[in-house]
Amino acid sequence: MNWALIFFFTTLLCICVIAYLATRFCRVREQLSIIKDVLEDIKKGNLNRRILTRKNDMTKTICYNINEIAASDQAQLIRQKQSEQAYKRLMTSLSHDVKTPLTSLVGYLEAIQEKIVTGEEKEEYIRVALDKANHLKGFVESLFEWVKLDAKEQIFQFETCDLNELSRDVLADWIPTLEDKQFAYEIDIPDAEYSIRLDRNAYTRILNNLLQNVLLHSEGNEVSIHISEDEKQANIIVADNGKGIPEKDLSHIFERLYQGDESRGGIGNGLGLSIVQELVAVHDGTICAESLPHGGTTLTISLPKAL
Repeated sequence: MNWALIFFFTTLLCICVIAYLATRFCRVREQLSIIKDVLEDIKKGNLNRRILTRKNDMTKTICYNINEIAASDQAQLIRQKQSEQAYKRLMTSLSHDVKTPLTSLVGYLEAIQEKIVTGEEKEEYIRVALDKANHLKGFVESLFEWVKLDAKEQIFQFETCDLNELSRDVLADWIPTLEDKQFAYEIDIPDAEYSIRLDRNAYTRILNNLLQNVLLHSEGNEVSIHISEDEKQANIIVADNGKGIPEKDLSHIFERLYQGDESRGGIGNGLGLSIVQELVAVHDGTICAESLPHGGTTLTISLPKAL
């Protein structure tokens, strides 16, 4: 046995191992230095920093976790800024949507109290004041409902029920109103039972808000409600033949207090469709809008079937 040859190869192997370990150590030290720099940057508020790593790096798990934490904090910060901006817009809108009708209401009541108007004119002032008070009351109630939904404080009672029967019950209450407003209507609901898990009050509010939105804003005279179903979901489609929604406004109609430039200051409070979107999301559903100027508007809600 050639001990000299064995000793040579053993020594060579040891040198290779030491060189490999030294290289790995240098790489780890380099990565730790980068990690230290990145963490200091993140601590200062720079959440855009990320650590580049290789698949065979010993610190890859630490690097991945730091990147995930930074990305999560960055996303949370963006959501926080968006929320702050949204609430600033909310306060600005409130100054208009509450202060303006309230000032007008006070004006009508002062005219009545000081006997500036009498007789039939007084009765008309009382009627207008009552309408403005009811409008303001409805706005405040809708605002409180939206705030509870946005804060996730609304309590829901989910149960499995027949979507078609519930829809027929809700829409039956709307028929006198539609006829009084001279709205032609078409209701297409399957006769078969369709079991779905939902909150009855929330679903009722969804349909009520959609129909109220048609009556207040569409400027049309026809509305159709169509429900279709398959094994996975139900689709509720509400369409009108009104003036439609401008393209610049279409992507914003579900935003709170958004009414569009042309309708600003008109009837409605800009919360109806925002509440609908929140209630649909609670049911793990989706809502989308399609519209063309002077071509009517179609709102489609998709709700998953109860399993």
